[in-house]
Amino acid sequence: MSFFNQLQQATAVERQTLFELPIIRDALEGRVTLESYCAFLEQAYHHVRHTAPLMMACGSRLPAHQEWLREATCEYIEEEYGHDQWILSDITVCGGDAEAVRYGEPGLSMELMVAYLYNYIDRHNPVGLFGMVNVLEGTSIALATQAADAIRETLALPAEAFSYLHSHGTLDQEHMETYRALMDQLTDPDDQAAVIHVSKVVYRLYTDMFRALPQPETQVREQANAAL
Repeated sequence: MSFFNQLQQATAVERQTLFELPIIRDALEGRVTLESYCAFLEQAYHHVRHTAPLMMACGSRLPAHQEWLREATCEYIEEEYGHDQWILSDITVCGGDAEAVRYGEPGLSMELMVAYLYNYIDRHNPVGLFGMVNVLEGTSIALATQAADAIRETLALPAEAFSYLHSHGTLDQEHMETYRALMDQLTDPDDQAAVIHVSKVVYRLYTDMFRALPQPETQVREQANAAL
């Protein structure tokens, strides 16, 4: 079995746990409030803005025999740089305060995820960062475009409010094929174990991020109580 397939098999439980969250199912069916969507964008910003710096840190720590992986990391940086600005633009179109988000603090799960990744690169194995790539790109392929279309229809928002989700749903399909090829070149057991471990941790923290978002059912109930 290729390592890419081993990775998917090893993280199947974590992936399924994320996909079965009520808020994920609601998003795919368009049952999301504007507050929930904006809260998601805010947390997305606080990890996406670290994508390029994390890849830079990873590339700087790779050994000489992994120059092929450093080259791929440079290409990834070029493609991902500036995507955090798309999120801020989406927030503005939704009527949110992009500057408050830019200078605000992330939720606990995103703060822990970013700190964990920097630490893992610096003190453990930089190749482990590709576990994050597995989670974020795999999730966006499965959910981003479908969720964006459903949410847009429900909230009657313009297409300009979904530049991040739409772009990633398309781009990450191409990225995942490249990612699959890269992972299948990893033959060192320690590198493989690092990617699997980081993937599991990031799935856990990413799932916690979604759990902490405002839930549509809760918001509807609160609005109904306020009207009484």
